[in-house]
Amino acid sequence: MCAEHVERRLAAILAADLVGYTRLLEANEEDTLNALRQHRRELFDPAVASHGGHIIKVMGDGFLIEFGSVLNAARCAVEIQRGMLERSIGIPADRHFVFRMGLNLGDIVFDGDDFHGDGVNVAVRLQALAVPGGIACSAAVRHEIGNKLGVDFADQGDRTVKNISRPVHVYFADWGNVASIGEALPANWHTQASFSKPSVAILPFANISNDPSQEFFSDGITEDIITDLSNVSGLFVLSRNTVFTWKGRSENLQRIARELGVAYVVEGSVRKAGNHVRINAELIDAASDGHVWAARYDRDLTDIFEVQDEIAKAIVEQLKVKLLPDEKRAIEQAPTESVEAYTHYLRGREYNHIASKSNYLMARQSFARAIELDPGYARAYAGAAVCDARLRSQFGVKFPVNDILENAAKALAIDPNLAEAYAARGLALAVAGNRAEADSAFEQALSLGPNCHEANRYYAEFCVTNGQFEPAATYFQRALEIKPADYGAPMMLVNVFRSLGQVDRAESYARIAIKKAEDEMRLHPENANVACLGATALAFLGLRDRALEWLARALATDPNDINIQYNAACTYALLGEIDRAIDLLEVWMPQIGAEMRLWFKNDSDLDSIRSHPRYSRLVELSE
Repeated sequence: MCAEHVERRLAAILAADLVGYTRLLEANEEDTLNALRQHRRELFDPAVASHGGHIIKVMGDGFLIEFGSVLNAARCAVEIQRGMLERSIGIPADRHFVFRMGLNLGDIVFDGDDFHGDGVNVAVRLQALAVPGGIACSAAVRHEIGNKLGVDFADQGDRTVKNISRPVHVYFADWGNVASIGEALPANWHTQASFSKPSVAILPFANISNDPSQEFFSDGITEDIITDLSNVSGLFVLSRNTVFTWKGRSENLQRIARELGVAYVVEGSVRKAGNHVRINAELIDAASDGHVWAARYDRDLTDIFEVQDEIAKAIVEQLKVKLLPDEKRAIEQAPTESVEAYTHYLRGREYNHIASKSNYLMARQSFARAIELDPGYARAYAGAAVCDARLRSQFGVKFPVNDILENAAKALAIDPNLAEAYAARGLALAVAGNRAEADSAFEQALSLGPNCHEANRYYAEFCVTNGQFEPAATYFQRALEIKPADYGAPMMLVNVFRSLGQVDRAESYARIAIKKAEDEMRLHPENANVACLGATALAFLGLRDRALEWLARALATDPNDINIQYNAACTYALLGEIDRAIDLLEVWMPQIGAEMRLWFKNDSDLDSIRSHPRYSRLVELSE
């Protein structure tokens, strides 16, 4: 028996990796896989072939490609990056497919069906150093290309990378992505960051207090640091919605950085006890897995905003970013003068997470207390308006419409550019029956904050009540992309796509919804709302026993919540128990507001009851 043939050859190796692939899959697995196949078929694979390349390994979201010529490899890399930039025009930023690329010249050793060699390893490490949409190359590649491609290079110096014994001299190829067509893309698109702009992800700070209910406080600190650093023009900072998909997951930091497409990661912890708080924070270089900076802050709770400022400024200083005067003022501007008001606002937002009557009432109290402590707290007024609108519409609580509108107006008077406040105004106007102005308010919210989860989610619901299912699908999908943990959005998409006659897509989202519901129930077993919504998705898929099990769990947890009773009716309707469904709806209908009655008329969960003789009685009750 002869030994396997071993072949060694010098080649240009291109390593390409799709940034945020896991996040894209979690948001929408079916659409992500279809889009990746389309990008490969129409751009990626033809570009490789036309430049004489050979894909030697595919790793789901990553590729290793061999070229006989460095110039051809570089031309291929630039063609793909430019092509992906063009293909992203007009697509929301969180749905962009963006590659990072590493290019090296070195040996590949082929041993049977396997291959290895430093040439491959260095290409992979270079790819990890590249910014999203960028190309990092070795000194050998940079010198081989010279001026032959009209590509500029930014010298990054020697970098120490994992599992490579010697430093690697790194260059970033500036192929003009920002200068050429970047202006046609949304302003927050991440490849618009210049190649010299550091990219950083602030991971959710861990709550290590003895009280697990203090989670809302550590989340609030994380979000405020993200907001502060997002105001710094010399930094690219990932949004709250993207990084919070990693909350509670114990992963290697280098893998997290690779998935998120950043060069640096910040992680930390918060311990709150009475009027004292301890915060640990550290900045890590993803390429070397080395600590750049770390600090511990032991302070009184009243110093919390000062600590947030210090952390933000320390990160800016460590990354050698110039802080402009306006940016410094923005970092130093606290959301409120009262730490106690801030705490009540954060707690109110946490209560809102579970959409039950009791939770909305508790959230309402928290927002009211925040306003009492700081009458100039815009977000607290917006939160109060949303609570009251939900309670009036979904649970029939007779809060005066003018009071709801007044809270939204106060939020806008304090901060006219607050997207959340316009979204709250949209809800308030819808509850008031002023649908034309509500539509305008939602549009304004999306104009000010296209990545505002509340604006997209509330507008999607409003579109359903208008019977406008195509825009509803768009905004629910956008809400899910912005906040992948949102279990409600895929639940609603089941209804919307069924109304559009797209049953396959409805089934796909039902499976997504059930998975997200399972995740939510593990985190919040007290959340009866998620169990009853999940029951409707299970019933739609024909999983009768599981649907009834989840419904029983919801009813046992919160039997008097009329929203859960409505979803129980939906589950029974989907399971063919028509009279049982109508019995519940006849009790439910007189208790709710006008918006929920419009939802009832457009809810495809109830299609099976519409031909029943008792349905006309339900319609009379809804008038």
